[in-house]
Amino acid sequence: MTPSTPFPTPSRRRQMALGRLAVAAALALSGLATVTVPESAQAAAPQLKTQAPGWYRLMLGSFEVTSLSDGTVGLPVDQILHAPAGRVAQGLKQNFQQTPLETSVNAWLINTGSRLVLVDTGAGTLFGPTLGKLAAQIRAAGYQPEQIDDILITHMHPDHVGGLAAEGQRVFPNATVHADKADADFWLSEDKAEAAPKETKSFFQGAQASLTPYVKAGRFATFERDGEIVPGIRASQAHGHTPGHSVYVVESDGKRLVLIGDLIHVASVQLASPEVTIAFDGDEAQAAKTRARVFAELAKDGSLVAVSHFNFPGVGRLRQAGKGWQWVPLDYNSQVR
Repeated sequence: MTPSTPFPTPSRRRQMALGRLAVAAALALSGLATVTVPESAQAAAPQLKTQAPGWYRLMLGSFEVTSLSDGTVGLPVDQILHAPAGRVAQGLKQNFQQTPLETSVNAWLINTGSRLVLVDTGAGTLFGPTLGKLAAQIRAAGYQPEQIDDILITHMHPDHVGGLAAEGQRVFPNATVHADKADADFWLSEDKAEAAPKETKSFFQGAQASLTPYVKAGRFATFERDGEIVPGIRASQAHGHTPGHSVYVVESDGKRLVLIGDLIHVASVQLASPEVTIAFDGDEAQAAKTRARVFAELAKDGSLVAVSHFNFPGVGRLRQAGKGWQWVPLDYNSQVR
């Protein structure tokens, strides 16, 4: 019987074998196939147990905005949220969470094209070893602390001002720090610190240690009303959480981002039940009232919102949902545009 296809010659067989080896190698390199490695040569890769640098960048008109992670901290939210019985447990369960709740501490770096502006500075060494990563994140994002021109403080709690100083020295030596005068008058007052309850004295000490190097250097400025701090960024009073808590409105080319600081802490509870307050609120009634006012405005106009303690990168929008709110995170985009 004569085959329809001739048998390959020895030379042709060698060429075919080499071709199969080349294909196998290409597949292995592409990850579509594996190459058998002798057992003696196999070794398990060690677990690294580290995260990627915590920064995320987006464009707001012509402004470049970088979300920065100072780290996360476990909060006993079942103890510090003031809510009806069972409400905290219900919210955590519905969102597959537990207490202590791993809570992000976020800050933002805004490059306007003419100024480099940082909003809040993380905790430094004031809130435990899992925080204090901000300066490293700034460098990982391509900038240096020395390049920052202005620092806008939402309020003077330790997880927002602790990154300003290290060992009594300014971490941002060329920056001017801006904050609401009501917050400065409260947290930087020796008399108020002396009269404060024992459990809050550390908050005064942290604020004073963080701000004093800038005050002494003539690089601290306060404001008393709503208005522009640097071109394209204005302060808006949102008192209650602290006496001078502020939000910052960033606008460029018709785009708007509102950095709301600590108007809210625990999304899984306070979005559906916005009347729930937290032990960190200095004036709980005013804090809840301010949150309701600002959230209604944000849900109506559809502004982008940046939240200090929502899961990093903490940027999205608010939508009204019954008597509460729904958080719509910003879609991840691998391109900065």
